Amino acid sequence: MLTEKLLLHVLIVLAPILLLSFFFEKRPIGQSPYFTGMLHSLSAILCVVFAFYEGSLYWDLRYVPLVIAFLYGGRSAGGMVFGFIFVARTVVGGDALVFALSGIVLAAAVPYFYCSKFIELSPAKRVKNAMLMGVWPSFVQIMILFSYTFYYDGETNEEFAQSLSHVLIFGIIQVLAVGTAAKLYELVIERSLMKNEIERAEKLNTLGELAASIAHEVRNPLTVVKGFLQLMQRDDKADNHPYIPLVLSELGRAEVIISDYLNFAKPEFKKLERFSISQILSDVMLLLNALAVKQGVELVSDLKSEPFLFTDRNQLKQAFVNIIKNAIEATPSGGTVTVSLSVSGDQAVVTVADTGKGMTEEQLSRIGTLFYTTKDKGTGLGTTVSVRIIESMQGRVSFKSELGKGTEVTLHLPTVQND
Repeated sequence: MLTEKLLLHVLIVLAPILLLSFFFEKRPIGQSPYFTGMLHSLSAILCVVFAFYEGSLYWDLRYVPLVIAFLYGGRSAGGMVFGFIFVARTVVGGDALVFALSGIVLAAAVPYFYCSKFIELSPAKRVKNAMLMGVWPSFVQIMILFSYTFYYDGETNEEFAQSLSHVLIFGIIQVLAVGTAAKLYELVIERSLMKNEIERAEKLNTLGELAASIAHEVRNPLTVVKGFLQLMQRDDKADNHPYIPLVLSELGRAEVIISDYLNFAKPEFKKLERFSISQILSDVMLLLNALAVKQGVELVSDLKSEPFLFTDRNQLKQAFVNIIKNAIEATPSGGTVTVSLSVSGDQAVVTVADTGKGMTEEQLSRIGTLFYTTKDKGTGLGTTVSVRIIESMQGRVSFKSELGKGTEVTLHLPTVQND
């Protein structure tokens, strides 16, 4: 009877996740921790109401929504579930009420303190850790059983053995329920991220095609204008047109922007070769050292590793120039930009950290999108092109920033053996 009752509770504790996935995924209310807490609270109350009663103890899966709410909804959602369970169990009453309320407090303590670290784990580790969290309430239930038996001393050996078998069944089903709920949550999160990535890729592809078509058409007349201005400058012996150098300079800047548009649309790897990434970084550091000195910024390198890549050297160099140049320009005089290189498995890890003004979470979420920049003068293309180049090389770029402390850009690139 206990097994059938607990299996029914498994469906009850999974219901909130299915509701969030099917009906509230795209709605703002579905992202609210309070709404999440309300759904899990309802499932926890249903578990208490339809509990299996035997030996003055109530057997149910109320702790599963409690653990899941803390881990995936945060302390606000978990606190709501804790409050509702506490009140519901108080209303139900019974001889073991004090032990039950103590068990609720103990069961909530571990996920309460662990939830902030839990969300930083990888999806696979989150599922495993959630199942470990499901073991803790089972241990609490064993303590309640022993405490209640010791306090009342009213159970026979046969009844106590049966209660222990109930704890075993309860523990197994509870851990499986927590693992299933965690896996469902991870699938919901993965699907949401995949949808966002598909939408982003579609937008970038559309913008890229548009940018490429416009840039290609604009570059042709610019080339003609620039050529005739160069001829005028060459024939202007009396220097009657002093503004020609300035016009040529701005035309050159326009050509750079147009090249960035074309590169964003489709990075072209014209010459693939094997080379040392530390050598490329050394060249870029040497190239940008003059800019760093002009800005009053110290450029520091830590290039002890010697990983090798097989890709287009010039494209990678352009990406490094854009990222390190942004770091220098974002750092005030007297600050430091540190470029380090390490190896993690088959990945070369390049980290560019500055001590600049940093970014807010809203700014950080938009970094790498087309036309977005935090600089007063800029198109936002440099970072976008750099990210596109790294991703085209089967690498990835991540940004971490704290307002007032600086920004850290981490690039992961696949390495090859140095034959």
